[in-house]
Amino acid sequence: MIQHEHAYGPLDTHTMASELIDALAQAGLTGRGGAAFASWRKVAATQQGTGAPHAIVIANGAEGEPLSFKDKTLLAHSPHLVLDGLLLVGRTVNATELYLYSNAVSMGSVQNAVTQRADATRIKVIQAADTFISGEASAVVHAIGRGEAIPLDKSKRLSASGLKKRPTLVFNVETLAHIALIARFGATWFTSVGTDDDAGTRLLSISGHATEQVLEMAASTNVAEVLAAAAVDPSEVQAILVGGYHGRWIKPLNYRLSTNGPALSTVRPGAGVIHLLGTGECGLKAAADIARYLARESAKQCGPCMFGLPAMAQTLSALADGDRNPQLPAELERLSALVSGRGACHHPDGFVQLIASALETFSDEVAAHLGGHCLATPGRQS
Repeated sequence: MIQHEHAYGPLDTHTMASELIDALAQAGLTGRGGAAFASWRKVAATQQGTGAPHAIVIANGAEGEPLSFKDKTLLAHSPHLVLDGLLLVGRTVNATELYLYSNAVSMGSVQNAVTQRADATRIKVIQAADTFISGEASAVVHAIGRGEAIPLDKSKRLSASGLKKRPTLVFNVETLAHIALIARFGATWFTSVGTDDDAGTRLLSISGHATEQVLEMAASTNVAEVLAAAAVDPSEVQAILVGGYHGRWIKPLNYRLSTNGPALSTVRPGAGVIHLLGTGECGLKAAADIARYLARESAKQCGPCMFGLPAMAQTLSALADGDRNPQLPAELERLSALVSGRGACHHPDGFVQLIASALETFSDEVAAHLGGHCLATPGRQS
């Protein structure tokens, strides 16, 4: 804690609470957990929903996405920034309960940080389940309240009725760290990097093709700049999965990572996952492996997840494994239409997005597989 204050300076949460919403609005901070919702709006919605001081604030560090490890890195090296943000937001919305929902790897660091602080005694640390959907906001609420990390009805607003039917605010831990820094150094400092429509920095989990590292990059940076910072030769990368298992495959590699912009030149960074596919790897096989995983990770509480996702995963796997039935791509499109928008949570929609981007990005590979060979390894039958 002493080293933390020496590095960043003290934070007066009592004074800053009355100014926080305006500061976040000026900074333009969006959530770093994937949804990219305006942070000031989330705080304001929860604040307005509290007729009495009984709101709940949760720091979400579940990080169930297999390709993401930036939250684990943050909680290992700067847990006090996250606690600062949690305490400040809690004071702003007059919260009576504060939780830090942590992945198993980070539990020791988080608990140690909490015990070092006199102002953190009321923060309850809860271990998240090691599942893909454990970090979905409503699943976080359900896990803390009932012990099972499954999503709730997506039509309900947590800011009105969340944990214990109280106004509940769930923030990704990286978002809370940014909030703590904005409170200290101001909106102008935060917007000095990035762009007008996507300000600040974001943490990126870089994996695949012989690398695994976390980088902090300016928002709206170009993919080529990310590869350069990661010391990766772009000629050895044929495609990139951006945003994780609910994200989007892209190639060529000249996209801008931003929450805003045309789809032809911009890709949403989601939770900051950048997974590199090497030139010797098959994109269809990589996508099929992910699809099978996602189908297994379903909460199995609605038809689209229970039946639609396994059917889609099986169809994509057949295509990747060499089935030359020309109707396979059309079958994936048919199943996508049946699944999309009909789930109890956003898991089916994310699954459909991944499949659609794979079919588009690896269209040449699809044609090759249907013709009996694989482009990633010339001469090999698919």
